Amino acid sequence: MSDFFKNKVIAITGGSEGIGKALVDALIPLGAKIATCGRNQDKLYSLQVQYSNHLLHTMVADVSRYADCKNFIDSTIATFGGIDILINNAGISMRAQLKDAEVDVIKKVMDVNFFGTVYCTKLALDSIIERKGTIVGVSSIAGYRGLPGRSGYSASKFAVNGWLEAIRTELLETGINVMWVSPGFTRSNIRNVALNSKGFAQGESPLNERDLMSSQECANHIIKAIEKKKRTLVLSFNGFQTIFMNKFFPSLTDKLVRKFFYKNGELVK
Repeated sequence: MSDFFKNKVIAITGGSEGIGKALVDALIPLGAKIATCGRNQDKLYSLQVQYSNHLLHTMVADVSRYADCKNFIDSTIATFGGIDILINNAGISMRAQLKDAEVDVIKKVMDVNFFGTVYCTKLALDSIIERKGTIVGVSSIAGYRGLPGRSGYSASKFAVNGWLEAIRTELLETGINVMWVSPGFTRSNIRNVALNSKGFAQGESPLNERDLMSSQECANHIIKAIEKKKRTLVLSFNGFQTIFMNKFFPSLTDKLVRKFFYKNGELVK
């Protein structure tokens, strides 16, 4: 690995676990200055203890709240003097059919996944423009193909992809790179804390987590893509296959996706 990340200031939302934590773990040895936020104070404290001798700034924040995002971005700039790379990683999922889901569940998912990305990016934008940096959105295959039982999640990721594509075009001549990443199913806590129809954490994963890509492998792919200034990154063959099929054979893909997520008419994944 080159010295690309040495002394770069990297702000990562949702860095206390999953892909966000894996990004912190991978970037600190590369000499980056890391700022991260999350909702769990204990996990952030553990992170701070783990990297007590390194340049790490942490803050408890809920990215669905503009004031929390402002505190996080402002304190990062005050601590490190600016932001080179913003990785909008914080996210929440859901698992409920529309007929069962309360509207507030969809709104909460949208507030975290979409508006959290909007808030942090807008607040960090001037500093990133000044440093000709990078804006990253951790999206999903659900941002290319709507998934049953995850209508709010799919909506939020479609919104993230479209919004980042729009601002990428706006910023095309500024030297900034804007990219969005679609990891596919990755080993993390996101399915355990996915919201059910009433807005409470599921507490379990419907998938065999051992068969999924690790957060560490996912983080390494993201880091390489940032260095190469990629536009998009799809991290699974199933992801490529789904995007291709949905583009050219949408009706068939409806049936295949339905078959994958349902068994005997019941949502199982």
